[in-house]
Amino acid sequence: MSNFCCWVKSKNSGSYSSDLNIFLTLSFFLTFRVDILKPCDFPVIKHGRLYYAFKGYFPASVGQRFSYRCNRYFVTPSQSSWDYMTCTLKGWSPEVPCLRQCTFNYLENGYYTNSQEKYLQGKTVRVRCHDGYSLHNNQNTMTCTEKGWYPPPICVRLPCGPPPSIQNGVVHHKNDSYQYGEKVTYTCTKGFRIYGFASIRCLGGKWSRTPKCISITLKEKGGPPPPIDNGDITSLLTPVCPLRSAVAFQRQAACELQGKRSSVGRNGERSGPPERSEACEISEEMMKKHNIQLKWTTSKKLYSKTQDRIEFICKRGYRPVTPYHTFQTACQEGKVVYPHCE
Repeated sequence: MSNFCCWVKSKNSGSYSSDLNIFLTLSFFLTFRVDILKPCDFPVIKHGRLYYAFKGYFPASVGQRFSYRCNRYFVTPSQSSWDYMTCTLKGWSPEVPCLRQCTFNYLENGYYTNSQEKYLQGKTVRVRCHDGYSLHNNQNTMTCTEKGWYPPPICVRLPCGPPPSIQNGVVHHKNDSYQYGEKVTYTCTKGFRIYGFASIRCLGGKWSRTPKCISITLKEKGGPPPPIDNGDITSLLTPVCPLRSAVAFQRQAACELQGKRSSVGRNGERSGPPERSEACEISEEMMKKHNIQLKWTTSKKLYSKTQDRIEFICKRGYRPVTPYHTFQTACQEGKVVYPHCE
């Protein structure tokens, strides 16, 4: 900064006054500095406070700094519980002293780890829900906000859209959206009959297998193979099968085929379909009731065959009530004995 000088002639001596020159120079300098170095008022820290600061210290001058700390669940931009804030020409720095810190260690009805991963306010994490589930509004990401995770770490059952239409048949429904477990029923037009199950169910974002409407006259030609409960036909390409032709079956997720996997047509009739044995559905509602979860949380398996080994553990924050050996069980003809934690 260059010095500013002003020479004023004295009325008494007729000489220039050096005292007045110094006074005017300092006045200009101080006026210039006050205009540039604006002080900082007492800071209002959202979700935090200053250490040992009295309002008598303020307004603070540029360059001064004060230590502060954040409340629970909040951290400084450096992710510490405390730090310094400094008065600058533009005001206090950091501008947002305390940020929310979110921990991702649980996802209801979804996959997660116990690594206690932490995310700073504004950060986003991608999550994966169990089949048939999704975050609210069908999202697959959560964002750490000032109030915590949004949407919350809860996977909910996906609704189903309108049921699919079938040829030569109609479906009786009134809604554009259906919740998990809701059913609709099909009927066939005159001259056709239902092949398969007339009612289908919403299974979380998708419908169970739709039936077909086949001509009643097909019965005279041997017709299609008989349907089986909780199973599908894998090799049928046409509704009418030649004599002595074989048709393959496969089990649905909750069942297991017993015996031959095919049915053979002879003289207009078919041999009986294969029998099935009940598999076990690992009920998420029951696990929630008993405060447990599958030990291998990354597994996609929600069903187990008879004699399959199933392992459970307590949810975080709960302790076993039943003996430890009950946490290693097996599927027995469609039934599972669940351990319990409190």
